[in-house]
Amino acid sequence: MYLSHILNSKKIALSVILGVFLTFCTCKTFAIQHEEAHEAAAATEHEEEAFNPSEVILEHIADSHSLHLWGTTSIPLPVILYTDKGIETFSASKFEHGHADYQGKYYTYRLVKDKVHIVGEGSDLSAAATVLKPNGKLVDFSITRNVASMWLSIVLLFIIFFSVSAAYKKREGKAPKGLQSFLEPVILFVRDDIARPNIGYRYQRFMPLLLTIFFFIWINNLIGLVPFFPGGANLTGNIAVTFVLAFITLIIVNVNGNKYYWKHIFAPDVPVWLYPIMWPVELVGIISKPFALMIRLFANITAGHIIVLSLISLIFVFKSAYVSVVSVPFVVFMDVLELLVAALQAFIFTLLTALFIGTAIEEHHH
Repeated sequence: MYLSHILNSKKIALSVILGVFLTFCTCKTFAIQHEEAHEAAAATEHEEEAFNPSEVILEHIADSHSLHLWGTTSIPLPVILYTDKGIETFSASKFEHGHADYQGKYYTYRLVKDKVHIVGEGSDLSAAATVLKPNGKLVDFSITRNVASMWLSIVLLFIIFFSVSAAYKKREGKAPKGLQSFLEPVILFVRDDIARPNIGYRYQRFMPLLLTIFFFIWINNLIGLVPFFPGGANLTGNIAVTFVLAFITLIIVNVNGNKYYWKHIFAPDVPVWLYPIMWPVELVGIISKPFALMIRLFANITAGHIIVLSLISLIFVFKSAYVSVVSVPFVVFMDVLELLVAALQAFIFTLLTALFIGTAIEEHHH
């Protein structure tokens, strides 16, 4: 009991240390973004404006055409545009952080709120998206911060799992060691507490999918908590990413659905005259399940970032360091809580995916 108490105390202390570290990183990044936003505003307007936290918060959680590294250092990412006249590629540095247009081969392009638009000749740079050229068609395939962050997480997943796989082959029959000893309980947890109880004896077929979903979401959630992480972004707080993950679940569930699954949808055990009512209800149920997965992951991750940044912004809103006495402890608490949420959301998404697969392949019981 005493040893268990000591271990729990160490876990709590470690979580608090990580929370303080993440808070310091978040405050530092937030201050840098505030300074950059203030300098950008000063370059265009000489009058002092009140601090607008919503702009800085949305800039932090939104996608971007530049990759933030540390401090004020960032790397402009390639812009790839498919227009009705052809493909154009150039560096995002041509936009000078939205302060300049770029004259391409076919059109003149402008960056408005981190979105590329086609503009007419001689249009005022202060104008917003209303200057779109009506005849110009544009599809943006640019490598943005979220895309770069996703590639980074994929590289990390390859490194982690190939190294663990090599360790299993090299140390066959021996006790796990190093990274292998850390990941083995997590992998066994996904197998024994998620896949096997919800899918049944055919769980091994879906283990690669469930492990990929769990670790992809977990790693990206953790990367998003560290603002200065090179290449890191709020990837799982992007609804397009959560939509793709939910869509994959939708396809896997319905492709593997057996005859009993489809019979329950199109020929349920109800009077035949109720079929026209039951069919729309069941079809909506098919779509609503992955939709709930998409919204739950997106909303929880985004809300956590907004709360933390809102608490930090109180220091700049009131322009007083004394506010930090109240806001910083709350930010530390939220960062520690976000460490739990990062793993919890990966667990919930994987658990519900396994549950949906299990209901689709379940055999009929008399």
